[in-house]
Amino acid sequence: MTYLEALNRRYSVKKFNKEKKVPAELIANILEAAKLSASSLGLQPYELIVVESEAVKEQLIPAFYNPSQISTCSHLIAIVSKNNIGSEYIGSYFNHISETREIPLEELGPFRQSISSHIDRLSEEEIMIWADKQSYIVLGNLMFAAALENVDTCPMEGFKQVEIDRILNIDITKEKVAVTLALGYRADEDHFQRFKKVRKPNEHLFKFI
Repeated sequence: MTYLEALNRRYSVKKFNKEKKVPAELIANILEAAKLSASSLGLQPYELIVVESEAVKEQLIPAFYNPSQISTCSHLIAIVSKNNIGSEYIGSYFNHISETREIPLEELGPFRQSISSHIDRLSEEEIMIWADKQSYIVLGNLMFAAALENVDTCPMEGFKQVEIDRILNIDITKEKVAVTLALGYRADEDHFQRFKKVRKPNEHLFKFI
């Protein structure tokens, strides 16, 4: 299956087959795509919570305005964006660069100072907006990787923020759930899979200058 075939097959599933679970190796591949996602400054200002426990998914059902996907999906991924990118976070990032690329930490000083200065100029609200944008880049990669693995998905923003943060034990002083992605395999009775895709025609979508 080519990537265009995978994207044409993909749709936002409304109901999953509750009896079919996504194999662990496919979940690992999909998560690796998230790990490899681009992020501004390379800081990856987010983390991913992978919910596979039926008990936790059951707790999460009331937190969503449309619970059908949550009650039937194999896995739910919550992308948690951070609003607190302090010196400790940046220091850990540069220690990791130093170890991975075998570069003395002191040689990274100017780069670290540049990033620190940029982050320091941002308010907590601006950092959260920026982190949310990075989270959506991850979301796109997760959906694309899942499509290539023949795993169905549904991105979901329709949740009660206070409820989902509470259930997932989110420290709301530092982070929040930005968006979620349900994964699994489409149910036969989900008639949306048989609808033709509706997208803007090229002349209304692309502009070449």
